[in-house]
Amino acid sequence: MSKTAEKLLSWYDRNRRALPWRAEPGVKADPYHVWLSEIMLQQTTVATVKSYFSRFLERWPTVEELAAAAQEDVLKEWAGLGYYARARNLHACAQKVAREHGGIFPANEIELKALPGIGDYTGAAIAAIAFDIPATVVDGNVERVVSRQFRVEEALPGAKKPIKAHTADITPHERAGDFAQAMMDLGSAVCTPKNPKCLLCPIRAECQANRAGDAERFPIKAPKKIKPVRRAISFWLEHDGHVLLERRPPKGLLGGMPGLFSTPWEARDDFPGKEEWLQHRPSEDYWKPVDGLAKHTFTHFHLETRLMAAKANQKYNVEDGFWHPIDALEEVGLPTVFTKIAALKL
Repeated sequence: MSKTAEKLLSWYDRNRRALPWRAEPGVKADPYHVWLSEIMLQQTTVATVKSYFSRFLERWPTVEELAAAAQEDVLKEWAGLGYYARARNLHACAQKVAREHGGIFPANEIELKALPGIGDYTGAAIAAIAFDIPATVVDGNVERVVSRQFRVEEALPGAKKPIKAHTADITPHERAGDFAQAMMDLGSAVCTPKNPKCLLCPIRAECQANRAGDAERFPIKAPKKIKPVRRAISFWLEHDGHVLLERRPPKGLLGGMPGLFSTPWEARDDFPGKEEWLQHRPSEDYWKPVDGLAKHTFTHFHLETRLMAAKANQKYNVEDGFWHPIDALEEVGLPTVFTKIAALKL
């Protein structure tokens, strides 16, 4: 075992975070808990995930119970976590584990990565943490720690390959799961993006960036691309205390989620004019603009939305549409973008 691994594991034994999905020292990790937390933690903070993880476990204590759930219910519980393809893959993965693996997650990376929604990182994390296999686990925290340890001068994403190679070199064959979690905890609490607490770091003697005094330079990142701005008009149609919502197509952005009917989300300099948005309205009622502008940022673009509102004479049957009580809107599982748009009216 390398000096780095020895020191880091000793530090972890004293400073490990208590997390809902993390097994107590000496207790074997539950692969279902590990998998569920790792899928939730993709692109999401630990603080945000805690409550979602607890709610999912309370409702679906086992992978078989999650597999038997309706996808609509899974998406509803996921609402607010974002990146909704993860929820669809989560459900598909649970079904495959239940159907093809007898409800038991496979204990090797190759079989894990054959499951829906499990890629290189997630497969390695589950293998290491749930099964103590010496897999190379590299998330954002680990990238930061390792790029500083070895002063990796290449910019991300090109630096991913040397960072993974360095991580593999220092990953021990014993306690691989604890090592992976120790690296994550170190990056979260000590080797932070800004103002890293180098004096508290258990592996500072091995850190090349610490010796050079330039830890904050790493990891080096390529210049950010400017995100385009897409603009749209959404429609709030209400009748008798209900609002008309749509069920979005099963595939694509926010697939299968409820939302407001809208014009296409397109990159453009201005909002759709009246002649254009009239073609996308869900009814021929009298529409008038609602004050305000809703803004939301996705991974690859910014979205700005204006809202048109109307009162319906009856509850029309609209393709892919359904009526939902306005006073129970929080129960339908609206994605955050639509919550922001709805707030212009509420």
